[in-house]
Amino acid sequence: MKIVHALKPPPAELDGDTPGMRLISLLEVIAARDQLVSLQGLVEETGLPKPTLHRMLQQLESAGLLQREGDGRHYGTGVRLRRLAENLLLNDSRHGARHMVLRALVEEVGESCNLTALSGSEVVYLDRVETPAPLRFYLHPGSRVPVHCSASGKMILSQMTAAQRRRLLAHAPLERYTPATLTDPARIEKELARVRRDGYAIDNEEFLPGLLCVAVLVPAQGRPSNLCVAVQAPSIRLSRRQALALLPALRRTAAAIADIDATPRRLSGEMPRR
Repeated sequence: MKIVHALKPPPAELDGDTPGMRLISLLEVIAARDQLVSLQGLVEETGLPKPTLHRMLQQLESAGLLQREGDGRHYGTGVRLRRLAENLLLNDSRHGARHMVLRALVEEVGESCNLTALSGSEVVYLDRVETPAPLRFYLHPGSRVPVHCSASGKMILSQMTAAQRRRLLAHAPLERYTPATLTDPARIEKELARVRRDGYAIDNEEFLPGLLCVAVLVPAQGRPSNLCVAVQAPSIRLSRRQALALLPALRRTAAAIADIDATPRRLSGEMPRR
């Protein structure tokens, strides 16, 4: 299907084709791509006149929904649009059901657990349930951690194409937070190959000293996933070997969250919102 269909609805729907809806349609086209877009490229893909598209891009840029790159020719998603996407994930009708599943995981494993997603070049905590244990690292929903040295970040990076990873990591500050942090791209690639092979990722004091985290992807049917479930604990209480023993529980939880996302109407009536 050509992208022009997203911008030019069938004749029966033309009466409702307002300028605002056309801007939303253009945002959908741009957000669906894994690379920057140019005015000429959009002209070729949508069939819309260049002056029309130029005006639409200017409107979206001035609203903070798109941002123009340094070369002045390419556009990517803006901060305001990314914040909108995060807020939708944080507050959608499935949040209560996901939270109950995450709480059950904490009760089973006894440690703090997170639901995370990639946002820009960082990992954002969509939800978190804290352990009742007195010794813990306190992080709240909305917290952000680096993509290159977090278990969830490595998990999401591992399923990207090499070109996608290079583009993301080229603009992400590969800061060294601890002696264990990997900052060399070649070593990061080697670690991501292991993550792809094993199906889990571990942050063993790579972001914060004394903190160990293990993460798995939430399955997504036929497409890359942008959700992870992770367990996080002080390393004096959770060793790497102990973390690996938690993988079956993590994967059951990830599957349950995938089921919630696949059947939101049924589950929203069965599980209360927080």
